Amino acid sequence: MPSPDQYELLDFGDGRKLERFGRYVLDRESPAAVDVRPRHPRRWPDAHARYERHGEKGRWRVAAELPDSWQMAQGPLRFELKRTDFGHVGLFAEQAENWKWLTDRSAGLKLLNLFAYTGGSTLAAAAGGAAEVVHVDAARNVVGWARRNAELSGLADAPVRWISEDARKFVERELRRGNRYDAVVLDPPSFGHGPKGEVWTLQRDLPGLLRDCGQLVTSPRGFILLTCHTTAVTAAELADLLRETLPATATGRIATSAMALTTADGRRLESGVAVRWTVEPSVAADV
Repeated sequence: MPSPDQYELLDFGDGRKLERFGRYVLDRESPAAVDVRPRHPRRWPDAHARYERHGEKGRWRVAAELPDSWQMAQGPLRFELKRTDFGHVGLFAEQAENWKWLTDRSAGLKLLNLFAYTGGSTLAAAAGGAAEVVHVDAARNVVGWARRNAELSGLADAPVRWISEDARKFVERELRRGNRYDAVVLDPPSFGHGPKGEVWTLQRDLPGLLRDCGQLVTSPRGFILLTCHTTAVTAAELADLLRETLPATATGRIATSAMALTTADGRRLESGVAVRWTVEPSVAADV
């Protein structure tokens, strides 16, 4: 978890969560919090801004002084935060454990980060000494945001290739070119659009993409880290899908975990799932 002086889940319930990012408190949607009630209702009116969805996008109601952007640290990394039309602010705090895992095992690896957003996994791998990170996201402005985060984190000169492209098309081209990777990280959305209007849906497109990603990873130190924030998908279902789409010759282990945020009084808010496939030649395969 991020340091409490940088991030805190203050409360959640009635389909929303109340969070503090640095100095600023935000009230946002949280589908995982639908079936519970807030425990600290007096805290909610103090939010600097509240996000309300209208269709695919939404709007922020700003109730107190809030800058257009501000910064927050996550370990050695620094992120620029700002309000977006989709309710995101540029940081998914529940990914903190995955970022630590990446930092601890990326030294010397060539890593592909798909749906890379503002670069948390990219920066974690670069900070861990990755030989090369290829950062791919469909939104050019978001790739620019990730590059700013690299500069803020002192990683402007790290070996990162910044690419604005549709994830499926990029992976297909890499396979045709004969390019291979030690590791692939991906955090696919439920729905999305590529830079040329390509439509992505998780249920339809993820199996094929995972099958291609399995072909990309050929290293004896290889791994695939798959995370998902879609509430309708379980860790077991993702693990089964990854197992089914890996090459028949793949060996290693698949582990699952829940991503979650925890309040100071110990309440846990489920915030997605993570599935890790790691190649472990010295260990009996159980894929």
